[in-house]
Amino acid sequence: MVWLAIALLMAVALAPLGLALRRRMVARGGRDPALALHRDQLVELDRDLQERRILPAEHATAKLEVQRRLLHVAGVTEAVALPGRRAPVIAVLVVVPLVALGLYSVGGSPWLPSAGSGVAERSRADEETVLVAQLKERLQGIDPRSDQGRQGYVLLGNVEESRGNDAAAAAAWRIALQSKFDPMVAARAAEAATRAEGGVSEGSASLFRRALAAAPPDAPWRSVVEARLAERRLP
Repeated sequence: MVWLAIALLMAVALAPLGLALRRRMVARGGRDPALALHRDQLVELDRDLQERRILPAEHATAKLEVQRRLLHVAGVTEAVALPGRRAPVIAVLVVVPLVALGLYSVGGSPWLPSAGSGVAERSRADEETVLVAQLKERLQGIDPRSDQGRQGYVLLGNVEESRGNDAAAAAAWRIALQSKFDPMVAARAAEAATRAEGGVSEGSASLFRRALAAAPPDAPWRSVVEARLAERRLP
């Protein structure tokens, strides 16, 4: 059973490369609304830094998180190289699993549970919890309607979303909107609330509509918001 689990994990890990080789995917880049949304977030962060509405340390933290999410959403977007270069890719698909299994069979202990990964994950989760608590404590002494408070709650929403706390992220972004209505932040807040609630509520739909009304006509995420509103109208 252990070796079967290892084989399945390897198959999952190498599946994107195999699919890329088979389909020769064409990068979607700017055509993906989710990718465009994250790129707009990076532009907004740079603009806020230039206008001195966010501290350099907060800018670096938020930008790193958005870039991480951008890579996660993008997935495998590049096409496989020219047909003549498929041989190295095929070799990787075949050789890497064999070498990994050989090394693990010699120096590993597949019959023993791995405690190191669990400890590392718990340590990282504890560290994130401490950082979020510190950020919340700092925000308690700042007027949420001030520009500094707005930036702080936008950052808090980014961190909470990265931890999978969609409800907390939506709540933080809604507070940020009290200072200044930003259509992108509003759309992110409504989207996070929709994920947390398992559907588009009336409150989220209202926020989606406000975001559309305030957004420029060429906003790349308009199609995503319109799709959410269409879900709301379905019987």
